[in-house]
Amino acid sequence: MTIWEWLSYFGIPTLLVGGMFTYFASKIKKIKKEDDAIKKGIQALLRAEMISSYNKYMELGFAPIYAKESFENVYQNYHALGLNGVMDEIRRTFMELPTDKPKVDTGE
Repeated sequence: MTIWEWLSYFGIPTLLVGGMFTYFASKIKKIKKEDDAIKKGIQALLRAEMISSYNKYMELGFAPIYAKESFENVYQNYHALGLNGVMDEIRRTFMELPTDKPKVDTGE
């Protein structure tokens, strides 16, 4: 017995089933589109945060341990949303910064 024969046996019109299928398929498609948009938005915010930290600490010439831990946390969440080679390189460079402020030679 096919699904359509089974449905008609119970008096369920195939048009109703087809309509329900179409409705749920469109809802699933909409939810996926919204989910993708949310994912891309979060990824963009995390990327902006990493770039901001990178620029700040590169200018200072060092990144304290707490800044590196924070950066790594943001990177791990960003990375979980999808790979990006550019941010991998920024992370590597950021993590190579010294953790202490460079000593200034006063010339004395």
